[in-house]
Amino acid sequence: MNQTFMKEKPVFPLLLSMGIPMILSMMASSLYNIVDSIFVARISENAMTALSLVFPLQNLITAIGVGFSIGTNSVIARLLGAGRTKEAGEAATQGLLLSLLHGILIWLLGWLAVSHFLHMFTDESQTLRFGLQYSMIVFCFSPVVTAGISFEKLFQAVGRMVVSMACMLIGCIVNIILDPILIFGLGPAPAMGIRGAAWATGIGQAVTLIVYILIYCMRPADARISARYLRLNRAICLDMYAVGTAATLNMALPSVLISALNAILAPFSQSYVLVLGAYYKLQALLYQTANGLVQGMRPIVAYNYGAKEYERVDGIYKSALAVIASMMLAGTILCLAIPGRLIAMFTENPDTVRIGAGALRIICLGFIVSSVSVTSSGALEGLGKGGPSFLISLLRYILVILPGAFVLSRFLGAKGVWHSFWITEFAAAGCSWIIFRKAGHTKETPPAAKTQ
Repeated sequence: MNQTFMKEKPVFPLLLSMGIPMILSMMASSLYNIVDSIFVARISENAMTALSLVFPLQNLITAIGVGFSIGTNSVIARLLGAGRTKEAGEAATQGLLLSLLHGILIWLLGWLAVSHFLHMFTDESQTLRFGLQYSMIVFCFSPVVTAGISFEKLFQAVGRMVVSMACMLIGCIVNIILDPILIFGLGPAPAMGIRGAAWATGIGQAVTLIVYILIYCMRPADARISARYLRLNRAICLDMYAVGTAATLNMALPSVLISALNAILAPFSQSYVLVLGAYYKLQALLYQTANGLVQGMRPIVAYNYGAKEYERVDGIYKSALAVIASMMLAGTILCLAIPGRLIAMFTENPDTVRIGAGALRIICLGFIVSSVSVTSSGALEGLGKGGPSFLISLLRYILVILPGAFVLSRFLGAKGVWHSFWITEFAAAGCSWIIFRKAGHTKETPPAAKTQ
Protein backbone atom coordinates (compact mmCIF):
# COMPACT_ATOMS: atom_id res chain seq x y z
CA MET A 1 0.00 0.00 0.00
CA ASN A 2 1.43 3.41 -1.02
CA GLN A 3 1.52 5.75 1.96
CA THR A 4 2.05 8.95 -0.06
CA PHE A 5 -1.69 9.70 0.06
CA MET A 6 -1.04 10.97 3.58
CA LYS A 7 0.78 13.99 2.20
CA GLU A 8 -1.12 14.40 -1.08
CA LYS A 9 -4.83 14.12 -0.25
CA PRO A 10 -6.62 17.33 0.89
CA VAL A 11 -6.41 17.69 4.66
CA PHE A 12 -10.05 17.63 5.75
CA PRO A 13 -11.18 14.65 3.57
CA LEU A 14 -8.02 12.81 4.61
CA LEU A 15 -8.70 13.48 8.30
CA LEU A 16 -12.25 12.21 7.96
CA SER A 17 -11.25 9.12 5.97
CA MET A 18 -8.70 8.21 8.62
CA GLY A 19 -10.75 9.35 11.60
CA ILE A 20 -14.29 8.12 10.90
CA PRO A 21 -13.45 4.38 11.09
CA MET A 22 -11.71 4.97 14.42
CA ILE A 23 -14.55 7.19 15.67
CA LEU A 24 -17.02 4.40 14.93
CA SER A 25 -14.85 1.76 16.58
CA MET A 26 -14.25 3.89 19.68
CA MET A 27 -17.97 4.64 19.93
CA ALA A 28 -18.67 0.92 19.75
CA SER A 29 -16.05 0.23 22.43
CA SER A 30 -17.52 2.90 24.70
CA LEU A 31 -21.06 1.65 24.13
CA TYR A 32 -19.85 -1.83 25.06
CA ASN A 33 -18.47 -0.44 28.35
CA ILE A 34 -21.82 1.19 29.07
CA VAL A 35 -23.78 -1.95 28.19
CA ASP A 36 -21.40 -4.05 30.28
CA SER A 37 -21.99 -1.73 33.25
CA ILE A 38 -25.75 -1.84 32.74
CA PHE A 39 -25.70 -5.65 32.92
CA VAL A 40 -23.48 -5.58 36.01
CA ALA A 41 -25.76 -3.01 37.65
CA ARG A 42 -28.61 -5.51 37.30
CA ILE A 43 -26.71 -7.88 39.60
CA SER A 44 -26.73 -5.33 42.45
CA GLU A 45 -25.62 -1.80 43.31
CA ASN A 46 -22.65 -3.35 45.16
CA ALA A 47 -21.57 -5.01 41.92
CA MET A 48 -21.70 -1.68 40.09
CA THR A 49 -19.73 -0.01 42.89
CA ALA A 50 -17.11 -2.80 42.65
CA LEU A 51 -16.86 -2.21 38.90
CA SER A 52 -16.33 1.50 39.57
CA LEU A 53 -13.50 0.72 41.98
CA VAL A 54 -11.85 -1.75 39.58
CA PHE A 55 -12.17 0.66 36.62
CA PRO A 56 -8.89 2.49 37.37
CA LEU A 57 -7.02 -0.82 37.25
CA GLN A 58 -8.64 -1.74 33.93
CA ASN A 59 -7.77 1.70 32.64
CA LEU A 60 -4.17 1.11 33.72
CA ILE A 61 -3.95 -2.07 31.61
CA THR A 62 -5.27 -0.17 28.61
CA ALA A 63 -3.02 2.81 29.35
CA ILE A 64 0.15 0.71 29.28
CA GLY A 65 -0.93 -1.16 26.14
CA VAL A 66 -2.19 1.85 24.20
CA GLY A 67 0.45 4.26 25.51
CA PHE A 68 3.46 2.21 24.41
CA SER A 69 1.77 1.33 21.11
CA ILE A 70 1.20 5.04 20.44
CA GLY A 71 4.98 5.33 20.59
CA THR A 72 5.30 2.46 18.14
CA ASN A 73 2.63 4.00 15.90
CA SER A 74 4.40 7.37 15.86
CA VAL A 75 7.80 5.85 15.07
CA ILE A 76 6.45 3.61 12.27
CA ALA A 77 4.55 6.47 10.60
CA ARG A 78 7.53 8.87 10.80
CA LEU A 79 9.89 6.23 9.40
CA LEU A 80 7.51 5.47 6.54
CA GLY A 81 7.20 9.21 5.87
CA ALA A 82 10.99 9.36 5.65
CA GLY A 83 11.01 6.36 3.26
CA ARG A 84 12.72 3.98 5.69
CA THR A 85 10.60 0.84 5.34
CA LYS A 86 13.10 -1.62 6.84
CA GLU A 87 13.38 0.35 10.10
CA ALA A 88 9.58 0.63 10.18
CA GLY A 89 9.46 -3.19 10.14
CA GLU A 90 11.94 -3.29 13.01
CA ALA A 91 9.73 -0.92 15.00
CA ALA A 92 6.63 -3.02 14.31
CA THR A 93 8.31 -6.29 15.32
CA GLN A 94 10.04 -5.00 18.42
CA GLY A 95 6.94 -3.03 19.43
CA LEU A 96 4.87 -6.23 19.39
CA LEU A 97 7.49 -8.16 21.38
CA LEU A 98 7.76 -5.47 24.05
CA SER A 99 3.97 -5.14 24.24
CA LEU A 100 3.66 -8.85 25.04
CA LEU A 101 6.27 -8.53 27.79
CA HIS A 102 4.40 -5.54 29.22
CA GLY A 103 1.18 -7.58 29.27
CA ILE A 104 2.77 -10.45 31.19
CA LEU A 105 4.22 -8.01 33.74
CA ILE A 106 0.81 -6.34 34.21
CA TRP A 107 -0.80 -9.74 34.79
CA LEU A 108 1.63 -10.67 37.55
CA LEU A 109 1.64 -7.27 39.27
CA GLY A 110 -2.14 -7.00 39.02
CA TRP A 111 -2.68 -10.26 40.86
CA LEU A 112 -0.34 -9.12 43.63
CA ALA A 113 -1.82 -5.62 44.06
CA VAL A 114 -5.57 -5.85 43.46
CA SER A 115 -6.70 -6.95 46.93
CA HIS A 116 -4.75 -4.24 48.70
CA PHE A 117 -5.97 -1.66 46.17
CA LEU A 118 -9.65 -2.46 46.75
CA HIS A 119 -9.27 -2.41 50.54
CA MET A 120 -8.08 1.21 50.25
CA PHE A 121 -11.58 2.33 49.25
CA THR A 122 -14.11 0.03 50.92
CA ASP A 123 -14.56 -2.46 53.76
CA GLU A 124 -17.92 -3.70 52.46
CA SER A 125 -17.45 -7.46 52.11
CA GLN A 126 -19.74 -8.03 49.12
CA THR A 127 -18.23 -5.14 47.17
CA LEU A 128 -14.74 -6.50 47.88
CA ARG A 129 -15.77 -9.99 46.80
CA PHE A 130 -17.27 -8.73 43.54
CA GLY A 131 -14.19 -6.60 42.83
CA LEU A 132 -11.77 -9.48 43.38
CA GLN A 133 -13.82 -11.94 41.30
CA TYR A 134 -13.94 -9.54 38.36
CA SER A 135 -10.38 -8.21 38.42
CA MET A 136 -8.57 -11.54 38.88
CA ILE A 137 -10.06 -12.80 35.60
CA VAL A 138 -9.57 -9.53 33.71
CA PHE A 139 -5.86 -9.42 34.58
CA CYS A 140 -5.31 -12.87 33.03
CA PHE A 141 -6.06 -11.37 29.62
CA SER A 142 -3.50 -8.54 29.93
CA PRO A 143 -1.02 -10.05 27.39
CA VAL A 144 -3.90 -10.53 24.95
CA VAL A 145 -4.94 -6.90 25.40
CA THR A 146 -1.47 -5.43 24.89
CA ALA A 147 -0.75 -7.63 21.83
CA GLY A 148 -4.08 -6.70 20.26
CA ILE A 149 -3.43 -2.99 20.80
CA SER A 150 0.02 -3.37 19.21
CA PHE A 151 -1.57 -4.75 16.03
CA GLU A 152 -4.21 -2.00 16.16
CA LYS A 153 -1.57 0.75 16.18
CA LEU A 154 0.43 -0.99 13.45
CA PHE A 155 -2.52 -0.98 11.06
CA GLN A 156 -3.30 2.63 11.98
CA ALA A 157 0.29 3.69 11.33
CA VAL A 158 0.03 2.51 7.71
CA GLY A 159 -3.39 4.09 7.18
CA ARG A 160 -5.50 0.90 7.32
CA MET A 161 -8.08 2.30 9.72
CA VAL A 162 -10.91 0.09 8.45
CA VAL A 163 -9.01 -2.99 9.69
CA SER A 164 -8.79 -1.50 13.19
CA MET A 165 -12.46 -0.60 13.09
CA ALA A 166 -13.54 -4.07 11.96
CA CYS A 167 -11.46 -5.91 14.55
CA MET A 168 -12.61 -3.72 17.42
CA LEU A 169 -16.25 -3.99 16.37
CA ILE A 170 -16.05 -7.78 16.16
CA GLY A 171 -14.58 -7.97 19.67
CA CYS A 172 -17.21 -5.60 21.07
CA ILE A 173 -20.08 -7.51 19.45
CA VAL A 174 -18.81 -10.82 20.85
CA ASN A 175 -18.49 -9.18 24.25
CA ILE A 176 -22.01 -7.74 24.23
CA ILE A 177 -23.51 -11.07 23.12
CA LEU A 178 -21.67 -13.01 25.82
CA ASP A 179 -22.47 -10.57 28.65
CA PRO A 180 -26.08 -11.62 29.35
CA ILE A 181 -25.34 -15.26 28.50
CA LEU A 182 -22.50 -15.60 31.01
CA ILE A 183 -23.78 -13.19 33.68
CA PHE A 184 -27.34 -14.53 33.94
CA GLY A 185 -26.87 -18.06 32.58
CA LEU A 186 -28.80 -18.21 29.32
CA GLY A 187 -29.10 -21.48 27.43
CA PRO A 188 -26.55 -24.13 28.47
CA ALA A 189 -24.26 -21.56 30.14
CA PRO A 190 -24.34 -21.41 33.97
CA ALA A 191 -25.08 -18.09 35.70
CA MET A 192 -21.65 -16.69 36.61
CA GLY A 193 -22.60 -13.23 37.86
CA ILE A 194 -19.79 -10.68 37.78
CA ARG A 195 -17.33 -13.43 36.78
CA GLY A 196 -19.37 -13.83 33.61
CA ALA A 197 -18.87 -10.13 32.79
CA ALA A 198 -15.11 -10.58 33.21
CA TRP A 199 -15.00 -13.68 30.99
CA ALA A 200 -17.10 -11.96 28.33
CA THR A 201 -14.62 -9.07 28.31
CA GLY A 202 -11.60 -11.35 28.04
CA ILE A 203 -13.07 -13.55 25.30
CA GLY A 204 -14.02 -10.48 23.27
CA GLN A 205 -10.44 -9.19 23.55
CA ALA A 206 -9.06 -12.58 22.49
CA VAL A 207 -11.32 -12.65 19.43
CA THR A 208 -10.08 -9.18 18.44
CA LEU A 209 -6.45 -10.33 18.59
CA ILE A 210 -7.18 -13.48 16.57
CA VAL A 211 -8.87 -11.47 13.81
CA TYR A 212 -5.93 -9.03 13.69
CA ILE A 213 -3.49 -11.93 13.27
CA LEU A 214 -5.59 -13.53 10.52
CA ILE A 215 -5.85 -10.27 8.58
CA TYR A 216 -2.14 -9.60 8.95
CA CYS A 217 -1.28 -13.10 7.69
CA MET A 218 -3.53 -12.65 4.65
CA ARG A 219 -2.40 -9.10 3.87
CA PRO A 220 0.67 -7.88 5.79
CA ALA A 221 1.23 -4.20 6.50
CA ASP A 222 4.04 -2.24 4.82
CA ALA A 223 5.88 -2.28 8.15
CA ARG A 224 6.57 -6.03 8.19
CA ILE A 225 6.77 -8.12 11.35
CA SER A 226 9.68 -10.55 10.97
CA ALA A 227 11.79 -12.80 13.19
CA ARG A 228 14.93 -11.24 11.71
CA TYR A 229 13.99 -7.94 13.37
CA LEU A 230 13.76 -9.36 16.91
CA ARG A 231 17.20 -8.07 17.88
CA LEU A 232 16.41 -4.79 19.59
CA ASN A 233 17.43 -1.60 17.79
CA ARG A 234 18.53 0.81 20.52
CA ALA A 235 17.61 4.05 18.70
CA ILE A 236 14.18 2.81 17.64
CA CYS A 237 13.35 1.36 21.07
CA LEU A 238 14.40 4.56 22.81
CA ASP A 239 12.19 6.58 20.47
CA MET A 240 9.24 4.23 21.04
CA TYR A 241 9.67 4.50 24.79
CA ALA A 242 10.20 8.27 24.67
CA VAL A 243 6.77 8.77 23.11
CA GLY A 244 5.19 5.64 24.57
CA THR A 245 6.14 6.31 28.18
CA ALA A 246 4.66 9.79 28.03
CA ALA A 247 1.54 8.46 26.30
CA THR A 248 1.23 5.69 28.91
CA LEU A 249 1.46 8.23 31.70
CA ASN A 250 -1.09 10.38 29.86
CA MET A 251 -3.54 7.49 29.88
CA ALA A 252 -2.64 6.22 33.34
CA LEU A 253 -3.22 9.60 34.97
CA PRO A 254 -7.04 9.21 34.82
CA SER A 255 -6.63 6.05 36.92
CA VAL A 256 -4.73 8.03 39.52
CA LEU A 257 -7.35 10.77 39.33
CA ILE A 258 -10.32 8.42 39.73
CA SER A 259 -8.72 6.64 42.67
CA ALA A 260 -7.92 9.95 44.38
CA LEU A 261 -11.44 11.29 43.74
CA ASN A 262 -12.93 8.05 45.07
CA ALA A 263 -10.96 8.63 48.27
CA ILE A 264 -12.31 12.20 48.52
CA LEU A 265 -15.92 11.16 47.76
CA ALA A 266 -16.14 7.94 49.80
CA PRO A 267 -16.49 9.69 53.20
CA PHE A 268 -19.58 11.52 51.91
CA SER A 269 -21.33 8.38 50.58
CA GLN A 270 -20.71 5.27 48.46
CA SER A 271 -23.37 6.71 46.13
CA TYR A 272 -20.88 9.39 45.05
CA VAL A 273 -18.35 6.68 44.18
CA LEU A 274 -20.98 4.98 42.02
CA VAL A 275 -21.84 8.31 40.34
CA LEU A 276 -18.18 8.99 39.56
CA GLY A 277 -17.86 5.52 38.03
CA ALA A 278 -21.03 6.02 35.99
CA TYR A 279 -19.80 9.43 34.81
CA TYR A 280 -16.54 7.94 33.54
CA LYS A 281 -18.44 5.26 31.66
CA LEU A 282 -20.58 7.98 30.03
CA GLN A 283 -17.77 10.44 29.34
CA ALA A 284 -15.80 7.62 27.72
CA LEU A 285 -18.42 7.61 24.94
CA LEU A 286 -17.64 11.28 24.30
CA TYR A 287 -13.90 11.39 24.89
CA GLN A 288 -13.20 8.02 23.29
CA THR A 289 -15.10 9.20 20.22
CA ALA A 290 -12.87 12.29 20.16
CA ASN A 291 -9.90 9.97 20.69
CA GLY A 292 -10.99 8.10 17.58
CA LEU A 293 -10.37 11.24 15.55
CA VAL A 294 -7.07 11.75 17.37
CA GLN A 295 -6.06 8.21 16.39
CA GLY A 296 -6.83 9.10 12.78
CA MET A 297 -4.94 12.38 13.08
CA ARG A 298 -1.82 11.02 14.80
CA PRO A 299 -0.33 8.94 11.93
CA ILE A 300 -1.11 11.71 9.42
CA VAL A 301 0.69 14.24 11.60
CA ALA A 302 3.61 11.84 12.12
CA TYR A 303 3.91 10.98 8.42
CA ASN A 304 3.83 14.61 7.29
CA TYR A 305 6.28 15.59 10.02
CA GLY A 306 8.65 12.87 8.86
CA ALA A 307 8.20 14.16 5.28
CA LYS A 308 8.91 17.77 6.51
CA GLU A 309 5.44 19.02 5.45
CA TYR A 310 5.19 21.41 8.41
CA GLU A 311 2.45 23.71 7.10
CA ARG A 312 0.31 20.68 6.38
CA VAL A 313 0.81 19.50 9.98
CA ASP A 314 -0.60 22.83 11.20
CA GLY A 315 -3.64 22.48 8.92
CA ILE A 316 -4.31 18.96 10.19
CA TYR A 317 -4.23 20.21 13.79
CA LYS A 318 -6.72 23.03 13.13
CA SER A 319 -9.13 20.73 11.27
CA ALA A 320 -9.02 18.14 14.06
CA LEU A 321 -9.61 20.82 16.70
CA ALA A 322 -12.75 22.04 14.91
CA VAL A 323 -14.21 18.53 14.61
CA ILE A 324 -13.46 17.60 18.23
CA ALA A 325 -14.98 20.86 19.50
CA SER A 326 -18.19 19.97 17.60
CA MET A 327 -18.27 16.56 19.30
CA MET A 328 -17.85 18.17 22.70
CA LEU A 329 -20.70 20.58 21.98
CA ALA A 330 -23.00 17.63 21.28
CA GLY A 331 -21.93 15.97 24.55
CA THR A 332 -22.63 19.16 26.49
CA ILE A 333 -26.13 19.44 25.06
CA LEU A 334 -26.95 15.83 25.99
CA CYS A 335 -25.69 16.18 29.56
CA LEU A 336 -27.70 19.36 30.08
CA ALA A 337 -30.86 17.97 28.46
CA ILE A 338 -31.21 14.44 29.89
CA PRO A 339 -28.73 13.94 32.77
CA GLY A 340 -31.18 11.93 34.89
CA ARG A 341 -31.89 9.43 32.12
CA LEU A 342 -28.17 8.92 31.54
CA ILE A 343 -27.42 8.15 35.19
CA ALA A 344 -30.55 5.99 35.54
CA MET A 345 -28.92 3.45 33.21
CA PHE A 346 -26.57 2.52 36.07
CA THR A 347 -28.81 2.61 39.13
CA GLU A 348 -32.48 2.52 40.12
CA ASN A 349 -31.89 4.40 43.38
CA PRO A 350 -33.68 7.80 42.99
CA ASP A 351 -31.26 9.58 45.36
CA THR A 352 -28.26 8.35 43.38
CA VAL A 353 -29.92 9.40 40.11
CA ARG A 354 -30.53 12.88 41.55
CA ILE A 355 -26.92 13.19 42.70
CA GLY A 356 -25.63 11.98 39.34
CA ALA A 357 -27.84 14.31 37.31
CA GLY A 358 -26.54 17.30 39.26
CA ALA A 359 -22.96 16.12 38.75
CA LEU A 360 -23.37 15.83 34.97
CA ARG A 361 -24.86 19.33 34.67
CA ILE A 362 -21.81 20.80 36.42
CA ILE A 363 -19.03 18.70 34.88
CA CYS A 364 -20.17 19.15 31.27
CA LEU A 365 -19.46 22.90 31.43
CA GLY A 366 -15.82 22.09 30.64
CA PHE A 367 -16.40 19.73 27.70
CA ILE A 368 -16.09 22.17 24.79
CA VAL A 369 -12.95 23.94 25.98
CA SER A 370 -11.29 20.55 26.71
CA SER A 371 -11.08 20.00 22.93
CA VAL A 372 -7.96 22.20 22.90
CA SER A 373 -6.15 19.94 25.39
CA VAL A 374 -7.28 16.71 23.69
CA THR A 375 -6.20 17.82 20.21
CA SER A 376 -2.91 19.37 21.31
CA SER A 377 -1.87 16.31 23.32
CA GLY A 378 -2.62 13.91 20.43
CA ALA A 379 -0.85 16.07 17.85
CA LEU A 380 2.28 16.34 20.00
CA GLU A 381 2.39 12.53 20.33
CA GLY A 382 2.31 12.28 16.54
CA LEU A 383 5.23 14.69 16.34
CA GLY A 384 7.20 12.49 18.73
CA LYS A 385 7.08 15.14 21.47
CA GLY A 386 5.97 12.99 24.39
CA GLY A 387 7.18 15.35 27.13
CA PRO A 388 4.97 18.34 26.21
CA SER A 389 2.02 15.98 25.65
CA PHE A 390 2.51 14.50 29.11
CA LEU A 391 2.66 17.98 30.64
CA ILE A 392 -0.81 18.72 29.25
CA SER A 393 -2.20 15.53 30.79
CA LEU A 394 -0.45 16.24 34.06
CA LEU A 395 -2.23 19.60 34.21
CA ARG A 396 -5.62 18.04 33.46
CA TYR A 397 -5.44 15.00 35.71
CA ILE A 398 -3.21 15.91 38.64
CA LEU A 399 -1.82 19.42 39.11
CA VAL A 400 -5.06 21.41 38.89
CA ILE A 401 -7.98 19.07 39.53
CA LEU A 402 -6.77 17.20 42.62
CA PRO A 403 -5.90 20.26 44.75
CA GLY A 404 -9.07 21.92 43.44
CA ALA A 405 -11.28 18.94 44.29
CA PHE A 406 -9.79 18.62 47.76
CA VAL A 407 -10.16 22.30 48.64
CA LEU A 408 -13.60 22.80 47.07
CA SER A 409 -14.97 19.66 48.75
CA ARG A 410 -14.18 21.23 52.10
CA PHE A 411 -16.44 24.18 51.30
CA LEU A 412 -19.06 22.74 48.91
CA GLY A 413 -19.10 19.06 49.91
CA ALA A 414 -19.17 16.53 47.06
CA LYS A 415 -20.35 19.26 44.66
CA GLY A 416 -16.92 20.84 45.02
CA VAL A 417 -15.45 17.79 43.28
CA TRP A 418 -17.81 18.22 40.33
CA HIS A 419 -16.93 21.94 40.01
CA SER A 420 -13.22 21.11 39.95
CA PHE A 421 -13.70 19.37 36.57
CA TRP A 422 -14.76 22.40 34.53
CA ILE A 423 -12.36 24.74 36.33
CA THR A 424 -9.52 22.40 35.42
CA GLU A 425 -10.51 22.19 31.75
CA PHE A 426 -10.47 25.96 31.35
CA ALA A 427 -7.06 26.27 33.00
CA ALA A 428 -5.58 23.33 31.06
CA ALA A 429 -6.90 24.57 27.70
CA GLY A 430 -5.06 27.87 27.99
CA CYS A 431 -1.83 26.14 28.94
CA SER A 432 -2.26 23.50 26.19
CA TRP A 433 -2.58 26.14 23.48
CA ILE A 434 0.66 27.79 24.61
CA ILE A 435 2.48 24.44 24.90
CA PHE A 436 1.46 23.34 21.41
CA ARG A 437 2.31 26.65 19.77
CA LYS A 438 5.82 26.46 21.25
CA ALA A 439 6.63 22.73 21.10
CA GLY A 440 4.56 21.88 18.02
CA HIS A 441 6.37 24.33 15.77
CA THR A 442 9.90 23.13 16.40
CA LYS A 443 10.92 21.95 12.94
CA GLU A 444 13.31 19.25 14.00
CA THR A 445 12.89 15.63 12.92
CA PRO A 446 12.90 13.38 16.04
CA PRO A 447 15.80 10.91 16.47
CA ALA A 448 14.30 7.73 15.00
CA ALA A 449 13.10 9.60 11.91
CA LYS A 450 16.42 11.26 11.07
CA THR A 451 18.14 10.12 7.95
CA GLN A 452 21.04 7.91 8.84
